[in-house]
Amino acid sequence: MTASDAILICASAELVEGGLGKRFPVQVRGDEASGFVVRYGGVVYGYLNRCAHLPVELDWAEGEFFESSGLYLMCATHGAVYAPDTGKCAGGPCTGAHLRKIMTVEREGQVFWRPDDVVKPVEA
Repeated sequence: MTASDAILICASAELVEGGLGKRFPVQVRGDEASGFVVRYGGVVYGYLNRCAHLPVELDWAEGEFFESSGLYLMCATHGAVYAPDTGKCAGGPCTGAHLRKIMTVEREGQVFWRPDDVVKPVEA
């Protein structure tokens, strides 16, 4: 990932292990959506904020993606739980399906994401 194609999300310190995630705006096939990043196992992971079961956002309230134990991401609508490090649904109506991964990188105390063929920055 080069500096020119990486888009800043937040400062690294804003992502606490198993704590609140950080949402950011994206476009998917021309429609506005959101992505999110969380810290799990000391690593930052990014996903499209869309349940694999139905296209609804996961978080209960802004940035609340983890269930109470801090071990799984959880869909507020259906209760599906996802492994934070793989995005694979570990239980619920979409068991075995995956969240859409968004490439992230953490460097120099900041977290960035990189657009791909599906997830793009919101056009101004």
